[in-house]
Amino acid sequence: MLVSLVYHVARKLLSVPAVLLRRRAAKDAELLVLRHENAVLRRQLKGLVRYAPADQLWFAALSALIPRRRWARVFPVTPATVLAWHRRLIARKWDYSKRRSRPGRPGRPPTASVVKALVMRLARENPRWGCRRIQGELVRLGHSIGATTVWEILTAAGIDPAPRRGGPTWHEFLTAQAEGIIACDFVHIDLVDLRRVYALVFLEHGTRRLHIAGVTAHPTGPWTVQQARNLAIELGVRADSLRFLLRDRDAKYTESFDAVFAADDIEVVRTAPRAPRMNAHCERVIGTLRREVLDHLLICSEAHARRALEAYARHYNRHRPHQARGQLPPLAHKHPAPPTDLAARRLLRTRALGGVINEYGYAA
Repeated sequence: MLVSLVYHVARKLLSVPAVLLRRRAAKDAELLVLRHENAVLRRQLKGLVRYAPADQLWFAALSALIPRRRWARVFPVTPATVLAWHRRLIARKWDYSKRRSRPGRPGRPPTASVVKALVMRLARENPRWGCRRIQGELVRLGHSIGATTVWEILTAAGIDPAPRRGGPTWHEFLTAQAEGIIACDFVHIDLVDLRRVYALVFLEHGTRRLHIAGVTAHPTGPWTVQQARNLAIELGVRADSLRFLLRDRDAKYTESFDAVFAADDIEVVRTAPRAPRMNAHCERVIGTLRREVLDHLLICSEAHARRALEAYARHYNRHRPHQARGQLPPLAHKHPAPPTDLAARRLLRTRALGGVINEYGYAA
């Protein structure tokens, strides 16, 4: 800013003799250019000639007093270089980027260093989290920050911000009826001894609440019916708000299974054959189970699988933020009030499932 001001003043002062004595001023300007060129050459007798910012300012200011057709004979550089210096000085004059960064100036306020450090900590301690997952955790902690800002912080630090995955299909039906839909599906788990067990999971679309109905090595029709009855008892009066049950055409879903939900006036909707995307929300939560738990644990037995899934269901329902609910967990109703003093509050980490899952909260 100071350089552009000096340049502007120099041009104004040199323009006065140019108006009064135009021819003589041009000759004097040529002499000044040549003298300054000699000074630059004497200053750098050895090596390549380099022009300091002050030299560029002086040549650009004197160029206004010399006709352009004589520039090539007078100036030690090409006319294009002189014009480039002039454009650079004009750009500096109208550059307000540094002004906006000062306190009290208009523009977007910078992100607090404490929040940036928190973003880096979450990314470092949770390498599988992307920018939207980190942004959701920050909103749950009371920090109002956008996913784009988190993206910029991670990108500047050389960390992959993990692009946002696309949403489910069958969009119109699921969006219009989300509050009244519950979906179910089986997820298989391979144990350490290569045996396979199965877990029946239910997901409420409206609240994103996850239910682990049961785990067994032999899922039969009667076992599935019993899990449906247990779920109906767990739902209680909340079952009145549900209108549809989404399920596939697996033979383990018998007529008795459908009758359990029909008793609560819940209509069973079967997906088309080989169309898992018609039950996209449930397929998505199964993928989340694998990415966040099952792919990082060695499950030893059926009881171990049940304990691990139930522990993750507690984390999923009470702590994990969801984009569809404005980054609220399924059992939460509102975000906590943002902390007034970030530096004075101590952030605590709670480890679940032996450290596979991290939960964060400020100390009271």
